[in-house]
Amino acid sequence: MSNSPINHVVIAGGGTAGWMTAAAFSKLLGNNIKVTLIESDDIATVGVGEATIPPIKNFHKLLGISEQEVMKATHATFKLGISFENWGQINDEYIHSFGITGKECWAGEFHHFWLHGQSKGINDQFGDYCFELQAAKQNKFALTKDTPINYAYHLDATLYAKFLRNFSENLGAKRIEGKIDNVIKCQNTGNIKALQLESNETIEADLFIDCTGFKGLLIEQALHTGYDDWSHWLPCDSAVAVQTTSTTKPAPYTRSIAHHSGWQWKIPLQHRVGNGLVYCSKYLSDNAAKKLILENIDGDNVNEPRVIKFKTGRRRKGWQKNCVAIGLSSGFIEPLESTSIHLIMTAIVRLLRLFPYNGITSSARNEYNSKLTSEIEAVRDFIILHYKVNQREDSEFWQHCQHIEIPESLLHKIQLFKETGRVFLDDGDIFRVDSWTQVMLGQGLMPSQYHKIADVMSDSELERFLLNLKTAINEAVEKLPSHDEFINHYCKSN
Repeated sequence: MSNSPINHVVIAGGGTAGWMTAAAFSKLLGNNIKVTLIESDDIATVGVGEATIPPIKNFHKLLGISEQEVMKATHATFKLGISFENWGQINDEYIHSFGITGKECWAGEFHHFWLHGQSKGINDQFGDYCFELQAAKQNKFALTKDTPINYAYHLDATLYAKFLRNFSENLGAKRIEGKIDNVIKCQNTGNIKALQLESNETIEADLFIDCTGFKGLLIEQALHTGYDDWSHWLPCDSAVAVQTTSTTKPAPYTRSIAHHSGWQWKIPLQHRVGNGLVYCSKYLSDNAAKKLILENIDGDNVNEPRVIKFKTGRRRKGWQKNCVAIGLSSGFIEPLESTSIHLIMTAIVRLLRLFPYNGITSSARNEYNSKLTSEIEAVRDFIILHYKVNQREDSEFWQHCQHIEIPESLLHKIQLFKETGRVFLDDGDIFRVDSWTQVMLGQGLMPSQYHKIADVMSDSELERFLLNLKTAINEAVEKLPSHDEFINHYCKSN
């Protein structure tokens, strides 16, 4: 415990994590807290986290940021979900959307009624009953009062950090250019006392935020917090990223295309497309990965392919002594479900709610770390699910993934769904029941039974119920403009 009040916060590192933190602290902590961010123009950021999930909208509302303003500044498009291609078997395709599928009752989610319909010969796809999913398939989008729509963004991560930097500096945050050369610790407490730059300038603070990326300059190299390696569950350890010019109008969804040793992302922005290949180096070399991604992209290269190495896992503590790791310094779960920016946001909000104005307490630190553990392990399980329930037999990589011994928490979820059709969420789950069912059903994991609450309807009532839902969704989607038309009207970048 430290009885010293927190008057000065230093953020080590910029990028998305650093400037999101600076923006939130500058806006929400008031004038009593001094915020300083240290970054070097010579250190490149990863800059490929360009897809988000819906809670990002809440972050912008919290900061009072105009959606249209940030979308124009970051050349953003709308995202209604992710299209998963070749994940169950080759040529399979399903969409994990952000919408609610059908209607649920107190005893059973909608998929029980859908399963009952399947048993009665009603062969519509599960996704036919989701408004957002159907809008995504038809490349349509709009914001209307009559038909609420759940969405996120695709955005340029570099431009997003630049936007938030301007926002933060206008609120009084100070940026210092320079490389951190030394982390000075207190000999008595082990807390971080100051950061020394290559220029010999020393910056003291009361609380330090580590946004230095994979290397964890403060949280790991200085405080030796430790790292839990999850690569035995998530074997991909490399990515190659490249940007290309757009050749088609942007779709309102991310594409995730499984290849023989990993998967490829395609993220459509207004001005270009973000592409990447996530793979396991045991099954695919870096040169082969570069060749594979270049053979499977459209448009001209905006930049040269860049290889990124990573190890999936997490720091054993996100908050250690007077240092909080946010972003890649706290851990990394591969970008399959676009959770990186979300985990930055939740870390910031969690720290703000527990902010130690009057001094750091062990209870606040323990609460932060407990909630972080619950959240990141739930995300981990959801990502492992995609790999585990694949049915591909065409490569060693996918067969290896089928035989991975998964965490008990995920094994229970899969068995419960297979045996009862039920999904119960853990405290840290950021994905709803709809998300779990869309992925499990989409990859061919079918329950052996449905909840008998669905039997309260007669066959004719069930048929009418399902038909009415599907018809209402189709009529609502029909009224929407195209995604591209709405962007041009709402948030077109200059």
